[in-house]
Amino acid sequence: MPDPAQLKRLSVVVSSLTLLMATLTAAALMTRVTSAAAEPLAVPDLRQEEPNTRVLNTAVVVPEFPALAAGIKEEAEEDSRKSRRETGTEQVTETTAQPNRAHASDTSGQDTGAAREPDGTAPPHQAGAVVEQGPMVTLTPPEPLEPPPFKTLEIMLDWYPGPQHAALLIAQHKGMLERRGLQVTLTTPADPTLPTRLLAAGRIDLAVSRQPLLHLQVDRGLPLVRVGTLVDLPLAGLLLRDDGIMESPAQLAGKRIGYSMEESRELLLPALLKPHGIAIEELELVDVNFSAVIQMVDKRLDGVMTPQRLALPRRLGDEGVAVRLLNLEEHGIPRHEGLILVANRNRLGAQKESLRRLLEALAEATAWSLEYPEAAWALLAANEPTLDTPANRDTWPAMLLRLSARPAALDQGGYTRFEAFLHEQGLLETLTPVEKLAVDLGAP
Repeated sequence: MPDPAQLKRLSVVVSSLTLLMATLTAAALMTRVTSAAAEPLAVPDLRQEEPNTRVLNTAVVVPEFPALAAGIKEEAEEDSRKSRRETGTEQVTETTAQPNRAHASDTSGQDTGAAREPDGTAPPHQAGAVVEQGPMVTLTPPEPLEPPPFKTLEIMLDWYPGPQHAALLIAQHKGMLERRGLQVTLTTPADPTLPTRLLAAGRIDLAVSRQPLLHLQVDRGLPLVRVGTLVDLPLAGLLLRDDGIMESPAQLAGKRIGYSMEESRELLLPALLKPHGIAIEELELVDVNFSAVIQMVDKRLDGVMTPQRLALPRRLGDEGVAVRLLNLEEHGIPRHEGLILVANRNRLGAQKESLRRLLEALAEATAWSLEYPEAAWALLAANEPTLDTPANRDTWPAMLLRLSARPAALDQGGYTRFEAFLHEQGLLETLTPVEKLAVDLGAP
């Protein structure tokens, strides 16, 4: 009969061995679980669908850990087999385990028997399942803004292009007008009397004119208004042959005098003669248009009233004709603006913004010309070859000093005084207020 003490010791040894084996088994299982390396997280592929287009894919991916899942499943199956062997219920055949079954279904697109929702979709918690893709946002660069269309302006000069038109010409050739969204066309009249008449008829946008002519035509009912100044000082004067005979307007009676400006015949010559008791009818007046030089050279004229008192004496001198100049403001005629921009009063409201930009460009052109007079002349000569003559080169320094540095500014007092003078002389029928003659577009 066995010794009870030995049986007790044997029972203790068996219990110890059983505890030891259970501990080792648990340790091995934990080692296998913790040693399994996780696969990298799946990152959605942000592919560029089109050039300059970025697509944000909002698909949410639930990562899976196949090695860890397979190890846990194998351990569970091994424990199940051991339990069946111990209880005598082990099956003769076993089904081969298929680890990572859910992952295989996802990658191959075939159903491997993984658990499904009633509608056939994979449950969100299943490893490797992809949640339904959310809305996609496409980011594209904004379309470039198209520049506003250019405002077109047609400006008719009063004469052939010359130094007196420098602000307009330089603003055009240096791109100062284009930068302000203006497309300006400068045209030359076939007749010096045409520009303001075409303007009054709405055929052009602006006309280059002279202050005395503006007073005359407004008095006659034309819808004209001064909007800017190109030359601040008078440019008109009376050129007489320097033959030692005529020295003052008092000697003009019976002389043959040429003119090309309407205001010369209607305003300036009568105002010049009246203090000397001479009527305009006592002169033989000749409309010379653009042919003053030719007629003076041919001795068909004793003198000429000209709007180009700076350049014409040199041109006549080059042709061998000596002349003397009578400045009008030295013979009782008030000082006035020599060259102005005139608009149609009936169309002024729709043009104000364009005209303001034009006047800003003219101010910039004049400032640049005063700062760089030689470069300004070189620009004019290069772009206007017909302007590059000895007479114009001689005129440039004097003309430059007469260009208006503030073309928008209005000398209200000057316009009021000149209007009053012409009315007092009986040369105008009515006294027109200054606001109907001129506007200051630079005023707030």
